[in-house]
Amino acid sequence: MFVRLTRLACGIHSAALTLSLASSLLVNPAAWAQAQRYNIPVSSLAEALNRFAADSGVMITFRAEDTSGLGSPGLQGNFELDQGFARLLQGSGLRLVQTGNKRYVLSRVESGGAMELDATNINADGFGATTEGTGSYTTGQSSTATKLALTLRETPQSISVITRQRMDDQGLSDMTEVLQQTPGLSVQSLGSERFNIYSRGYSVDNYQFDGIPTTLDIATQMSAQSLADMAIYDRIEVLRGATGLMTGAGDPSATINLVRKRPTAEFKGHITAGVGSWDKYRTELDLSGPLIPTGNVRGRIVAAYQQNNSFIEHYSQEKEILYGVLEADLTDSTLLTVGADYQKNNPRGSSSVAFPLFYSNGKQTNFSRSTNSAARWSHNPQDALNTFASVEQKLAYDWTLKASVNQMYIKRDDYKLATASWGFPDESTGEGVRLYGGAGSTWQKQTGLDVQAQGPFQLFGRQQDLIVGYNYSRYENRHTPTRGTGIEGTYVNFYDWHNYTADPKVGGGKLYDGDTVIHQSGTYIATRLRPADDLSLILGARVSKYNYAYDLNYPATPRSNRSTDYKENGVVTPYAGMVYDLNDVHSVYASWTSIFKPQSVRDAEGSTVKPREGDNYEIGLKSEFFGGRLNTSIAAYEIKQDNLAVLDEGKTVNNDGTTAAYKAVSGATTRGFEIEVNGELIADWNVSASYSHGITKDSDGERLNTEAPANMVKLWSTYRLPGDFDRLTIGGGANWQSGTHITVTPSTDLGTVKAKQSQFTVVNLMARYQLTDQLSTTLNVNNLFDKKYLSALDTTFYSGYYGDPRNVMLNTRYDF
Repeated sequence: MFVRLTRLACGIHSAALTLSLASSLLVNPAAWAQAQRYNIPVSSLAEALNRFAADSGVMITFRAEDTSGLGSPGLQGNFELDQGFARLLQGSGLRLVQTGNKRYVLSRVESGGAMELDATNINADGFGATTEGTGSYTTGQSSTATKLALTLRETPQSISVITRQRMDDQGLSDMTEVLQQTPGLSVQSLGSERFNIYSRGYSVDNYQFDGIPTTLDIATQMSAQSLADMAIYDRIEVLRGATGLMTGAGDPSATINLVRKRPTAEFKGHITAGVGSWDKYRTELDLSGPLIPTGNVRGRIVAAYQQNNSFIEHYSQEKEILYGVLEADLTDSTLLTVGADYQKNNPRGSSSVAFPLFYSNGKQTNFSRSTNSAARWSHNPQDALNTFASVEQKLAYDWTLKASVNQMYIKRDDYKLATASWGFPDESTGEGVRLYGGAGSTWQKQTGLDVQAQGPFQLFGRQQDLIVGYNYSRYENRHTPTRGTGIEGTYVNFYDWHNYTADPKVGGGKLYDGDTVIHQSGTYIATRLRPADDLSLILGARVSKYNYAYDLNYPATPRSNRSTDYKENGVVTPYAGMVYDLNDVHSVYASWTSIFKPQSVRDAEGSTVKPREGDNYEIGLKSEFFGGRLNTSIAAYEIKQDNLAVLDEGKTVNNDGTTAAYKAVSGATTRGFEIEVNGELIADWNVSASYSHGITKDSDGERLNTEAPANMVKLWSTYRLPGDFDRLTIGGGANWQSGTHITVTPSTDLGTVKAKQSQFTVVNLMARYQLTDQLSTTLNVNNLFDKKYLSALDTTFYSGYYGDPRNVMLNTRYDF
């Protein structure tokens, strides 16, 4: 089967094959929208809606006060979905608005408006399922895994979604704050603006914006993706495991998809203002709606501003966010979307590397959490501009052709850094640490393009789905440090230098040019086949081309120049998944895909480590309760890899004494399992709970990647009180992780040493009070018991970074 799929993928040069298939095959309407028999008795409107949602398989979200005191005539007989909605809501003054596949939100009919059947739009537009305005902790569908619009239950891999409501409840305004709450992910700070995200024991470097891939290389310190502000996003989808079908080269860790907010058909908006610990101030403005009377052109604009100090001495941050997007219905079947988002990060006292993890005697350091290893004047600004556009054309027989492009441009102009992190301080005196840093400029440009055609077709008397497409990405990073900075080589006393040192003396031209260019392209095909009503097979393949080039040029010492070129053509990544419905609630699934990951690190002889290759297997049980309002998942996985690059203890590249050397390990195996619950247990009670376990071992049974926790538990829940207290919502949760450690050989003098962080728990609370129908205020308390812990153990610079102490944030929001 995979041989045939591979041959087919290799022969696809355009969407012509897909369109010809579509034109010859007639498709029936979706089964869940067709007429079926209902037996819903006369009852309260809330009870009738819950019963109808369970029977029809759709998700209906509403607030208790919307249905308070209202009854329903019930529903007896055969009805299509829109007819059933109209009958249940007859005389209520309410309507249901579709926000995604099989997902609806109850809203009030405007004054003077009549209740009509078309108040509910059965044919939903859009890519994915919007979570904004639903109040839900789950979503109706996701396309991150295969670009096919599937429910979470229909997706044969582990996928987690942090919805807009979850972000608002916990006050999650930064990407790293969101990922800290995401099941199975470990967020580790390597500096004030650098983060390493671990999933299933491996670093995450695949990020997407609305499904368009980008690459994050933390070594460049160009980290716009992990610094992204959440003001402009509807949800964050995290697909764990290998995702080579859509992304090509990548780790078997996870893909993080940032899904932007979209314009709305009706005018709406909100403004927020917040104040928090360490002089944190934040404001947001969000406006959305039609721009012309017909509603054919819609727009949205979001602006946010934040400034704050920190629990870390001499560190402060300022950021500005601006987002604008337009949607235009060029015809009844053509949708054009264009937009841009801009984020400016302006930190002071920023550290490129965290504090030293070891004393010169080999003991692990234990500094105050306020310790800053950076000079007060250290400045690491980042400006990131994303521009994007898409054209979506609906074709005959429910087929769609879509072309999307995203370009991200990041720059670091005139950065100046000095960090006391090179070496190991004497435990008694604090002597023995050199400054690491310098000055210069960097820019990075990433361009991503995706063209796809997808739709249903009839085969063996059943509806099947097919998608074919092509995507291309270009990553370009240009780094030019300045000569004569006078930073590196300067020794300071870590205890009493007070973060004072001379400013960099910029001059003498550039020190070197460090340029990285990566081209990647691929043709992909995937089909969802339904041999039986309760069985789905997802089969696919991708054929990729990968080019990597790195050039390091020293004008003053040409002999030190280095160049690395690596190319791969015709790399085939197959994918297979199976979902079997045990009943209307539970499904079992299994999936397999291959792994291909080029590596830029080098061994002790200076050679680039060969690409990683392997396989990713996963099986599990997924369930949808209450018509999809509550989703659960149990998954077990195994990852097998060869050429896994691990630190070669005590060795540096070409004995340069500074660049850590790596070695390739064959037969590395990762095994683990994950349990997850997300959604609504009962009306007004949302919950998110997960447990994840995973360990990586080499062929000799020795554990690898011990800096990533083997076990994590994440809990969060909110409940809106009933009756006279229904304006108050309370919530709380805790994150627990098992201990982590690293065993390294930083130098010959220091020998082999070990650093560890014991298991710890961080508890968070929230409360929101609805002052009026439009005005609310929310209080968040994070790390309630002020737990001190290391969030990172860095094996590259042998450094550590503390997690945030107890902090408080108060937000006020006005909706209009």
